[in-house]
Amino acid sequence: MSRHHALALALEHAEKERDAALSISQRAAAQLENAERQAQQLEDYRREYQARWSEQFKRQGTMDILRCYQDFMGRINQAIEQQANAVAQGRRQLEWARGVVLERETRAASIRKLIERREAEQALQQQRRDQKATDEQAARAAWNQRAGDTTTGLAVV
Repeated sequence: MSRHHALALALEHAEKERDAALSISQRAAAQLENAERQAQQLEDYRREYQARWSEQFKRQGTMDILRCYQDFMGRINQAIEQQANAVAQGRRQLEWARGVVLERETRAASIRKLIERREAEQALQQQRRDQKATDEQAARAAWNQRAGDTTTGLAVV
């Protein structure tokens, strides 16, 4: 297997890994967005619930209703706390996934750069070979010309 072929395979593999990491990152971003939306909905519901019952307590309220309100608010607050934890976990997951994408993109770019350098080296070597062949051909032509001029009696000075 040639070096170029091996590098091409390594690049293909690195790009597949990068694409897989990018897909995971996109899913993590979508999950975080959903978790944040759900957290906002819980916050909005708590605010609406507090406003509604605040009005109710201004008109009338018994201890039993107040206790039910407080219990329910406790459960809502607990749900909000759990959702805040889910959002924090989602942010950590997204940060990790973006780090993996960056690492894999860097690896693919490094392999790409190596391939470009190798191709440039090969092109330079080919250019030098071509130049050498051209120089040799020009030298032979000049030598042949001199040899032809001396056989006709004309000396080249």
